[in-house]
Amino acid sequence: MANSPSIIFSINSPHTMPADIQPPKHNQTPKHHQTLTPSYFQKIIAEAVGTYVFVFAGCGAALVYREDPTALGAALIPALALMAMIYAVGHVSGAHFNPAVTVALAVSRRLPFIQVPIYVLSQLFGSTLASFTLRLLFRHQINFVPMLTQYSPTSTSDLEAVVWEFILTFILIFTILGVASDDRANNALCGVAIGGALLLNALIGGSITGASMNPARSLGPAMAIGVYKNQWVYVVAPLLGGVAVSVVYSLLLPTQSGKQNSGVKSAYNDMYLPQV
Repeated sequence: MANSPSIIFSINSPHTMPADIQPPKHNQTPKHHQTLTPSYFQKIIAEAVGTYVFVFAGCGAALVYREDPTALGAALIPALALMAMIYAVGHVSGAHFNPAVTVALAVSRRLPFIQVPIYVLSQLFGSTLASFTLRLLFRHQINFVPMLTQYSPTSTSDLEAVVWEFILTFILIFTILGVASDDRANNALCGVAIGGALLLNALIGGSITGASMNPARSLGPAMAIGVYKNQWVYVVAPLLGGVAVSVVYSLLLPTQSGKQNSGVKSAYNDMYLPQV
């Protein structure tokens, strides 16, 4: 037995093992851990479904709380829907659900410009479909105006409405770029942070402009109801806010020298700390 070959060595040696059962090398990722890039079709479906759920929840809450539009539930429901959809399809399409977010990511070079029309059309389709669904489900109600994002011309001028929507959109997309698209951030709770930003904005500006921050959120119900008054505000202001955010946040990105001098990550919040 002393001169017989080692059976343990022959079994464990990678040279004698079949290729399909050999353990992966240290620099290789096992096949079942490899992620495939979603196709354009999958991104379209994800954006349409996510926007549908978000608008269905937001406009549905507006109809349910029509007697008290400033109720906490009217602001909390769309925030929870957005949070849920971010975790549901964020790994597929990035969970934009908002043309202003899509444009901001394209300007900041996080998304190819060629994909912008695909995203925007998917978002508009999901929003419009959700609005028509609510019209069907609430057909016993005559007034569907609560679904619209609007402001009172007697208390808020067009310029003031543009400024409000610009600022609210800036806060929302600044949060998105900070927690979801920045590689330095701890994005495990990005859905909570983004949903919280949406809730904050809705509580502040909901009673003034409706706190749309989203052209798809406004245009979908407008097309379903056939009312387009002042809807240009909810298209122009969020898009301008998204572009402004992409420019401002670019000032916070590390330079090439900063990347070379970056140190270890904090175990608490993934902040980059200088090496001692």
